[in-house]
Amino acid sequence: MLDALVNTSAATLYIDNRFKCDEQLDSDNPLASKHCTAAKHAISQWPGYEPTPLVSLPSLAKRANVSSIDFKDESPRFGLGSFKALGGAYAVTVILMKHLSEKLGRAVSLTDLTNAENHIHAQDITVTCATDGNHGRSVAWGAQQFGCGCIIFIHRDVSIGRKEAIEKYGATVIRVDGNYDDSVRVADEEAAKNNRIVVSDTSYPGYTDIPADVMRGYTVLADEALDQMREHPTHVFLQGGVGGFAAAITRRIRDRCTATQPRIIVVEPDQAACIYESIKFGEPVPVHGDLATIMAGLACGEVSLIAFEILKNEIDGVLVIPDETAISTMQFLAKGSSGDAPMVSGESGVTGLAGFVLACANDTLIENLRLDSGSRILCISTEGATDTVVYEDLVGMNANEVK
Repeated sequence: MLDALVNTSAATLYIDNRFKCDEQLDSDNPLASKHCTAAKHAISQWPGYEPTPLVSLPSLAKRANVSSIDFKDESPRFGLGSFKALGGAYAVTVILMKHLSEKLGRAVSLTDLTNAENHIHAQDITVTCATDGNHGRSVAWGAQQFGCGCIIFIHRDVSIGRKEAIEKYGATVIRVDGNYDDSVRVADEEAAKNNRIVVSDTSYPGYTDIPADVMRGYTVLADEALDQMREHPTHVFLQGGVGGFAAAITRRIRDRCTATQPRIIVVEPDQAACIYESIKFGEPVPVHGDLATIMAGLACGEVSLIAFEILKNEIDGVLVIPDETAISTMQFLAKGSSGDAPMVSGESGVTGLAGFVLACANDTLIENLRLDSGSRILCISTEGATDTVVYEDLVGMNANEVK
């Protein structure tokens, strides 16, 4: 019944995580509950905060022979179009509050930070990062909100539309002749030379504190989703990338769903499957090449170190899918062709749901993942049409026409 929606014979790779363990993380872990609660408290005070919608897809659930599918729609998040608004901007907030506290010689609140009189102190700071688009937009937005400088590096394949979306928030954008991982290295090198603070969503040796803050911001959407669901999920399909998003959501779900412990599957594009390769060997393994995938936000060749430690211990497996499945999923969501209400989800936004749909068309995966008529599925649409030109090219209709 899913043949009309996607090419169910599309090539897939799946690997069980043989390194998964049931040990509980200690209270000093960067994603311990107390840190996630602090992030939620801070972010919920930002102007314009409200939980994003949890969209039910009952017709698709019937076709896939599962009990329910809930699809968390991150496109309205603070007007930035993606979940990234939670992470980069929160890390900028933490950096600037520490800086302001040192300047004023006292503990400061979010109110202090948003006070225009204190922006003179924020001007001492310049934040920077590399991005495929959404993370850089979040960092630039956070910098603009609180008055600090911002320089963003993008790689050769980032679209003009995504570049301009970052510049809209006052950031200087510099294009690097290389892939995402090349832009990460350049951003780091230039920051060291020019006394900038890197706000990255990926961690590497000697750089973990700020990526941990980024990940703590992401956990807010997991709390929202679990609070919105009538019952906890039995299965969660999450986008890969550098792993920060997947690790943050996984950790929060494990913390809150202790009685049910859903199966958690990471989904990656076949041209940038660094988590798949790393789980295969039990240690971070980079993948090389152009990392050419339409799932632009997931075109990453190196997994984040702190994210990988969580993923290695806590996910159930990794599923690798081709671009064509992501495109098909964007199209049937936009048309409402499964009988559900039409919705907009971008190239990287659909990845988890696309992986689930392919899994439901594969008898071996149905058995391995224990999918059945009682399964309750949670997927997250991590972005809307963050580049409207790319979206229209892939879907065949303008995002504004989807209704």
